[in-house]
Amino acid sequence: MASLAVLASGSGTILEALIDAGLPISVVLVDRPCRAEEVARRAGIPLERVIRTSYGPGFDREAYTVQVVEALGGHEVDFVAMAGYGTVLGQAMHDAYGGRIVNTHPALLPAFKGWHAVEAALEAGVAVTGCTVHIATLEVDQGPILAQEEVAVLEGESVESLHERIKAVERRLYPEALWGLLKNGSPAGGSQDQEG
Repeated sequence: MASLAVLASGSGTILEALIDAGLPISVVLVDRPCRAEEVARRAGIPLERVIRTSYGPGFDREAYTVQVVEALGGHEVDFVAMAGYGTVLGQAMHDAYGGRIVNTHPALLPAFKGWHAVEAALEAGVAVTGCTVHIATLEVDQGPILAQEEVAVLEGESVESLHERIKAVERRLYPEALWGLLKNGSPAGGSQDQEG
């Protein structure tokens, strides 16, 4: 069975869903102190900390990415799952794991790419948004889609309430899509050939 590295930055609720689904997680890596560290420790999963020290224009994304790849290199890693990871990684990550990095996004891609997808969907006045699981590429939110599920936008919805309902779908859809990948050993439809 293939194994999974999970990259996280926040509360660890996606990580908890992946653990609860029984996915074979070989390591959790974080870019800042966060609750996800405690989730990994409680589950007995090895933890790597590659702490990001700069958030300004001087941030060396490529050097930081090399550190992440080196940290993952000490573990059995066939696929990488981004689980609310707050740093966009550079070329070295795709050189090491191209076509095998999976991300989840709170919108129905290709609509509403980027960090503010839930706000953008509400501002656009759409009746339906949702969750997408996709292969991550260097171009943010543009990789091959593995799974999607719609979430209706309710009347008077706030960003917070809509995001929570999308997360509820995400915590089910993401583990299902990852299990499919790990059992097949490659993205559906041979999408690893589309990397880069």
